[in-house]
Amino acid sequence: MHSPLESNIVQDEKEKVINQCKNKSSRWEKEWRQRISAAFLGQLDEQIRKIAEKMQFKKNLTSTTQVLRDVYALKKPYGVLYKKKNITRPFEDQTSLEFFSKKSDCSLFMFGSHNKKRPNNLVIGRMYDYHVLDMIELGIEKFVSLKDVKNSKCPEGTKPMLIFAGDDFDVTEDYRRLKNLLIDFFRGPTVSNIRLAGLEYVLHFTALNGKIYFRSYKLLLKKSGCRTPRIELEEMGPSLDLVLRRTRLASDDLYKLSMKMPKALKPKKKKNVSHDTFGTTYGRIHMQKQDLSKLQTRKMKGLKKRPAERITEDQEKKSKRIKKN
Repeated sequence: MHSPLESNIVQDEKEKVINQCKNKSSRWEKEWRQRISAAFLGQLDEQIRKIAEKMQFKKNLTSTTQVLRDVYALKKPYGVLYKKKNITRPFEDQTSLEFFSKKSDCSLFMFGSHNKKRPNNLVIGRMYDYHVLDMIELGIEKFVSLKDVKNSKCPEGTKPMLIFAGDDFDVTEDYRRLKNLLIDFFRGPTVSNIRLAGLEYVLHFTALNGKIYFRSYKLLLKKSGCRTPRIELEEMGPSLDLVLRRTRLASDDLYKLSMKMPKALKPKKKKNVSHDTFGTTYGRIHMQKQDLSKLQTRKMKGLKKRPAERITEDQEKKSKRIKKN
């Protein structure tokens, strides 16, 4: 048996132990809840980050697709736009590009892609005998679409004027080949005559500080009070800020071979025909040697032969007949 005092002491000790256990359990519960909430929030942040990355990836991919659509709008009707997504790496494997080139009978191509290593990527190149001749990879740093510029556009199939500014296009080999490639890509069909009203838009390429600035302007012909109109430029879109990434250029021998014109396409040279700087045609005629003595002239008394001359001529003719006999 315990005394009442001892029982009270024991009861107090029990309550202290119970309270300590409760405090520990509450602290443990609090820590457990904090850990769970931190883990949950961490997972939530990770999911939000992945969703944001996917959204940014889709946004960048759509911008690259929009670049291809805008370039196709400038090239109409001399181009083909493929809308399906194809897993293609042009610098590793060119078989798919060569297949589409042969399918659509096109010698020039532009390919758009987007990934973490090379975001907003454009590959522009050309073919020779349905094989890749050279390719240049460009990165898009800034892009303004045709839709974003609220100005009037030029009609479909208009032949552009090309302007290149910057010393790099004449000094550096990669930029020189890029200039040649851009001229082939945007020049359009060859024409014999140019109409002043047909000069409707300009494509301007500037190479500065390692970047290529691509701008498109519509040409406006205003009244100037004289025969020559006043020219104004209005931005039409698209607008691109590009940077050079990778290149795959053809060798000099293959490049010269690709520029060689076939014999069937060479214009036949016309003999004895020449042209001057003003376009006037001159022809040369070859004739046999003429006997001017037998040339029929105007009959005049002063040109009649004298009797002595006639006698000498008759004698010469007789001597020639005798020699022949």
